[in-house]
Order: sequence, then C-alpha cells, then structure tokens
Amino acid sequence: MSIIPNNLKLLTLATSMAVGVGAWLGAAQPAEGFCGFYVAGADAKLFNDATMVVMMRDGQRTVLSMQNDYQGPPEDFALVIPVPVVLQEGDVKTLPREVFDHVDKLAAPRLVEYWEQDPCEARRQQQQARRRVHNVRYDEAEMSAAPGDHGVTIEAEFVVGEYEVVILSAQDSTGLDTWLRGNEYNIPAGAEPLLAPYVEGGMKFFVAKVDSQKVQFQTKPDGSKRAMLSPLRFHYDSPDFSLPVRLGLINAQGPQDLLVHVLAPNTRYQVANYPNVTIPTNLIVKDEVRERFGQFYVSLFDHTLAQNPKAVVTEYAWSASSCDPCPEPALSTEELIVLGADVLPRYAEGFDEQGQLDPDHEVSWKIQGEFVLTRLHARYGKDTLGEDLVFEQAGGLTGGRGMPRNGALDPKSAEVGDSNSFQGRYVILHYWDQAVQCLWPLWDQWGGPPGGHDSSNEPTVAQQLAFEPRNAKLASFVTHSAHAALQLAGEPPLDDRPRHTVKAAEKAAKAAEPRKGCSCSVEAPVAPGGVAGVLGLGLLGLITRRRRNNAGTP
Repeated sequence: MSIIPNNLKLLTLATSMAVGVGAWLGAAQPAEGFCGFYVAGADAKLFNDATMVVMMRDGQRTVLSMQNDYQGPPEDFALVIPVPVVLQEGDVKTLPREVFDHVDKLAAPRLVEYWEQDPCEARRQQQQARRRVHNVRYDEAEMSAAPGDHGVTIEAEFVVGEYEVVILSAQDSTGLDTWLRGNEYNIPAGAEPLLAPYVEGGMKFFVAKVDSQKVQFQTKPDGSKRAMLSPLRFHYDSPDFSLPVRLGLINAQGPQDLLVHVLAPNTRYQVANYPNVTIPTNLIVKDEVRERFGQFYVSLFDHTLAQNPKAVVTEYAWSASSCDPCPEPALSTEELIVLGADVLPRYAEGFDEQGQLDPDHEVSWKIQGEFVLTRLHARYGKDTLGEDLVFEQAGGLTGGRGMPRNGALDPKSAEVGDSNSFQGRYVILHYWDQAVQCLWPLWDQWGGPPGGHDSSNEPTVAQQLAFEPRNAKLASFVTHSAHAALQLAGEPPLDDRPRHTVKAAEKAAKAAEPRKGCSCSVEAPVAPGGVAGVLGLGLLGLITRRRRNNAGTP
C-alpha cells in the first residue's frame, strides 16, 4: 500500500539548504531558504521558521542533515527535496535537535567586549613574569505507478521515525507537475519550468510525509501549534556538490536568506559559480550595539552585498574542534559522527558492523581534529539567482582575531593562508577611565571586565537574522575607525578614544614613516675627520658636565 497522501492540498516552496528563519508563504515576510517543497494538508498557510542544514563532504560522498520547525495545522504534511540518487532505508536516519543549534552558535557572527586593564597592574605583571606566547594550531523493490502516472515512478518507500518516506522519479517536468496535481497536490502556478532542470538532470524527489500522531506539537501563546520534528539525515554519492535552491523562488515574495554550513576534512568550501566575498570583521562598534546586534549585522551584511552584487558571503571558516572566542564548546567527536562522519569512506575502518566507533582506533582522534566548519550566507531574489549553488574547495582563510592595539583592531578583513581561523567578530571597547597611580603605566592591555562588573564577558551571537528590521543605518552603529574601514559616506563619528590611546596611535604611525635626511648614506660618505669630530664633541660635552657636577654647578 502506497503511503503517498491523497488529501494533501497545499504545496509551498521555500528556498535553499540553510540555518535560519522562514516566513509565512504567501505573505511578504523575510524568509530563510530551503531546497525543496513543503506540502501540507488542508487549505492552510505553512510557516517554516527554523530550517537548518549541515552538509558533510568528502570525495564524492555528501551527507545532508536538516532540521525544520513547522507552524500550522496539525494535519499530516510532507517535505519534498530533489536528490541525485534513489535513497534506501539505510541511507536515512533521524537525529537529535541539539546538534543543529550547536553548529549554528559556533559559526554565527559574534559580538565581544574587551576592557582595558589597570595600566599600573599591567606594568607590575609585566615586570614580574616573562611574556607568554600562546601558539594555537589550526592546524525496496521498484514499484510501477498507477495508470495515468504521467511518467512518474515510486522508486522506494519506507518509514524512519515519524517520517513516511517516498522516493519519486519522473520522465519529464510536465508529467511530474500533472501527476502531483492529479494526486491533489495544489502546485503553485509556474512550478513546471522550475521542476524541469531537476527532472532533465535525472534528479529524484525525496518526499518525507510526517505522521502527526507521532509528533509532539508545542502550543504557542497565540494558540498556534508548532511541530517539534526530528531532524533528518541522508547521504549519497555524486560527483557534483551543489544545492537545488531555484525551486523555492516560485513563491518568493522578496529577498530570501540562505545559510549553508559545510563540514569537511581539512578543507574550506566556497561557491564556484557566484562571486565570493568575506564579511568585514574586526570592527569596533558602539556600546548600543549590545542591544541591537542583529540590526547592526544585517545592515553590515546588506552593505557588503551592495558593494558585491550576487556574491555569497563567507562568515566563518574554522577548525570544528576549536574556536576563539567560544560561545559554546567546540564540536565533539560524537557530534561529528551524528552529523555523518560515520559514513564518510575515509573513516570507515574505525567503525564496527553496528556503526560503533572504536575509541582506541586512530580514526577517533582524526575525526576530532580534521574537520573544518564553513558558514556561507547568501541573500537573493527571483532576479538575482540564476542557477543552483555549486561548491568547490578553497584555501585557508584567517581574520577576525587579535587584541586591540592603540585603540584599533587589525583592519584586514581576511587573508588567504594555509590554515582556517576566520570569523565575523565585532568588538565593544571599554577604555580605562579610573585614576592612574603609577609613574610608568602600561596602556593597551585588554581582557575581561573589572571585578564587580555586571557582565559575564561571553560572546553574543546573531541568530534568526531574517526577522531583523533592515531599515537601520550602518553608520549609526560604528565608531570612527570602523566608519573609515568600511568607507562609509558622510561625516564619520567623533573619535572618542582617550588621550593616551590617540597619542600612542600617533606615535606608532610616526615611527612607521620612512626616515629622511640621513647623512650617513652610501651616496654621501662621511669625511675622514667627520666621525672623529662627532666623537670628540660628545666626549667634550661629557667632560664639561662632569666638571660642572664636581663644582656644584647645575
């Protein structure tokens, strides 16, 4: 008996494979992207407000894990995603929800605060201890369709957790469109042309119908219900590493956000068919950003895209086993296995027939130390997304690190190198404003809040950005140095750095200037008696001072 529902009335499309926030489909609200269809019973609107996808890639193996929250009527509904191969029951499993939130927090843009330390205490500590240098290494049988199938075939069907899964294939997009409508799927107008590339490319369609009897629904204060669905994970082999995002554009009511997290051994990923750009980082922002971090970040993101149209923005690239600063502990070996390390060919020898990892096998520590977590962020609409996203390996990336010097941070947003330690980091600085009770203060030492300060000094992360208002002015959030680094129009804010910091910065800038007027050059050699004359004058001055001192003359 087929488990494809016949009473599903509404098919809606969202876009991409992402972490983020969706929207009322049919209303002009911001949305996070998704890669397929949403299908629900009854003529009701769907709301997907938290779609998150984490992908693992190694060789030709892709592991795709996705979490979706659904708000709407508690009738049965389903999810449809294009996939390159026919998936079988052993390829699909459900996962705990907590691991997705952990990945999101680790890679999200972060806001940190640094306090300038007591300059007298800093001097004492410098004199009492040697400078410490901290080196961080980053280092089922095929079934025939019913008569009138229009070339659509049910390739496989099985049950995983609360999901009843069906894999479909089709000979042409018109037939698939007709078959779906004939089976009471209310396809939005204009779906067939967007289905065509996937059908022509031989893609299958993964349909996961949810049995509401097996799902817990959380009731919100307004009386609406949200299904707490188990995340899904499936894997497949394909030479192509891409995301089918165009389908969602059929219902796009405006720009939509796409967030992609990729975990891969020793490798960062970027897009191959769109421009790549890194988010500006290491910006010093105003104190009020603490309460409006999300608004600040979307204004910075929009500014970046305005300067780099159609680009995909890299927001994070770091070893999955470390972070600095860390909003939460780094990913554990167990979490990496949950997300798909157990089915990557390079680690297969470390697992037994039951899929359990041998803790004494070298694979155990390789899993912990080899993965790189990359976060990519795009924002697009019907006029800016022409094709699905294709990914490629990229070199190491660093940026968004270091402590302030002379009231400023390293202005370089990103540098390509051998390792990955890049993050979107934004800093609020608190300069020392207390009395200075020593002769030789040591300024520009930064750390946590002074004793008794009402702050835990933990990083704040920006999540669910699609719901943030996008009408704030970027210039209203940034300081003098960030205004200059971003090359914003208009008058920059006043430089509010204290006098000692400004003087130190001016001194450093002067020291960096090339020296002029040196008389001791190859082109102008010193006369034979020149050096002796200079030494003689110095000696004479020394003798004169000694005579004056001996005579008591000041």
